[in-house]
Amino acid sequence: MFKYNVRGENIEVTAAIRSYVEKKVGKIERYFTDVPESTAHVNLKTYSDKTAKVEVTIPLPYLVLRAEETSPDLYGSVDLVVDKLERQMRKYKTKINRKSREKGFDMQVPTEELHDEEDENDIEIVRTKRLSLKPMDSEEAVLQMNMLGHSFFIFEDAETNGTSIVYTRKDGKYGLIETD
Repeated sequence: MFKYNVRGENIEVTAAIRSYVEKKVGKIERYFTDVPESTAHVNLKTYSDKTAKVEVTIPLPYLVLRAEETSPDLYGSVDLVVDKLERQMRKYKTKINRKSREKGFDMQVPTEELHDEEDENDIEIVRTKRLSLKPMDSEEAVLQMNMLGHSFFIFEDAETNGTSIVYTRKDGKYGLIETD
């Protein structure tokens, strides 16, 4: 059974809101034969333009479910984010069950059969690129990324000798992912 950590920014989380969030996000539990012990982190935000954003993160032993949605209505945002999480679970379940049948062993994933048109499509890799990583710092990597017109760039960090990735965030700023 999920535990819930519901936080609000610019909004007071009332008992009614908490109850609605727990009821809706709790629908995800039906996708598990044994519900893992996990905390559903729910962040509710309201903005001055009267929109509401809901972010849900559920770290599980074998995957992390995460979705966020923004709409004019807080309850509508909760509904949209739960729909997105359910699509993720159906897609994950379908892929894992297909892979386990192909490899000839049984995986412990939900037994409920749900089909989605998008789940029937396999992920098809249509292009493969090979690259040699050049040692550089993150600022140079951002410049390279921008020159290429890409939204991310992989490079070898000159300081740590590890592989790192810079990327453009939705807010227009830059992010850095470092590997161990």
